[in-house]
Amino acid sequence: MQRIVVILGPTAGGKSDLAVAVARRFNGEIINADSMQVYKHLDAGTAKPTAEQRAAVPHHLVDVVEPTESWTVADWLGRAEGLIAEVRERGHVPVVVGGTNLYLKALLEGMFDGPPADEAYRASLEKMASEDLHRQLREVDSEAASRIFPQDRKRIVRALEVFHTTGQPISSLQTQWVDEKSEIRNPKSEIYRYDPVLIGLRWEVEAINRRINARVKAMFAPPVGSRGPDEGEDLIAETRRLEAAGLLGDQARQAIGTKQVLDHFAGKYTAEEAMEQVKIDTRRFAKAQRTWLKRYRGVHWFDASEGEWEALVVAALAVVASELGTTS
Repeated sequence: MQRIVVILGPTAGGKSDLAVAVARRFNGEIINADSMQVYKHLDAGTAKPTAEQRAAVPHHLVDVVEPTESWTVADWLGRAEGLIAEVRERGHVPVVVGGTNLYLKALLEGMFDGPPADEAYRASLEKMASEDLHRQLREVDSEAASRIFPQDRKRIVRALEVFHTTGQPISSLQTQWVDEKSEIRNPKSEIYRYDPVLIGLRWEVEAINRRINARVKAMFAPPVGSRGPDEGEDLIAETRRLEAAGLLGDQARQAIGTKQVLDHFAGKYTAEEAMEQVKIDTRRFAKAQRTWLKRYRGVHWFDASEGEWEALVVAALAVVASELGTTS
């Protein structure tokens, strides 16, 4: 059965460009694994594939959900697994790319089967501010708190709920989940579901931070014709339009970029301060991603901080060709 290719790396690190190169070379179709790119209308701040990239190769799970709706890991996994089967049936190579590591973890290792929702407990948390909930999580599960952003209310509530229901931190239960699955794997080489070819882009911190800062600046002042339904629409204009139309649900409002601009509208930040806060929060997100990336096994890593991009792409394509058993 056709293997899948998974492109790993930090935000703003060139994953989309490499995924397109791989898909074009190996008759592939791209499956998005970014939790915010699934939302329609959220364009300026989510770095979705460009019109040129989408025209070059098929892209899936981009612009599939209204931003008023919630979208879970289970939702994504169900759709992604169905798409992988469809792409394989067409004789094409599924190329999974995106920065939401919980999606990739679920795809490669399966879903963590936690306790069911406790609606009464969730209701008791509704009036608490996200920052207070995050502080409470730090007290009972510092490891989970360290990898969940204070603004990610949904995951904070779930972690607190798991502790409330089981008396155990969700971080320790997830570790047990990994350990139990590891018993059936080769201890020297982590074997994931779908037998993936894992290609990773590694960046020096200063280099990726420069790219992040440049990307965020472009969100607030994009080149003409670059994104959005209105030519050159920036993140502030997009967020204002979506908010006025009532198109931002609870989950979409927490997207990095959208959240800070909404805080700007509320008077918490000036526009300049909102942009700087987006840079800070995106760099923090990239740092959390780097921690996640260290956990993957069997990755073919490429240093994107040095050398020519074209040379990196050629080297990555050669590795994929070798793994897939095709000619490079």
